[in-house]
Amino acid sequence: MGEGAAQVEVVYALPDRQRVVTLALPEAGLTARAAVEQSGLLDEFPALRDRPLVLGIYGTVCAPDRPLRDRDRVEVYRPLRVDPRAQRRERAANAARIGRKR
Repeated sequence: MGEGAAQVEVVYALPDRQRVVTLALPEAGLTARAAVEQSGLLDEFPALRDRPLVLGIYGTVCAPDRPLRDRDRVEVYRPLRVDPRAQRRERAANAARIGRKR
């Protein structure tokens, strides 16, 4: 890619591995979904094809048809195994129980 050329990144992370793919942003534009398809991540991580893609740009969920701008970072999100709010409540309850035992 030439210096100053418009580009976007597509990222996907597992607990033990992260992939960042940089793509040229064509003048005609690119959607978030199209960027993921062009990145090759769907081939590299076939499990992504088995569920609906949840995408975001810099931590904010976006529609797959969202047009991208220069330097956008498309993030492919994994489903949560545990609801973080429920996990927090459970830790607080455990801490309260431990505190009562002293």
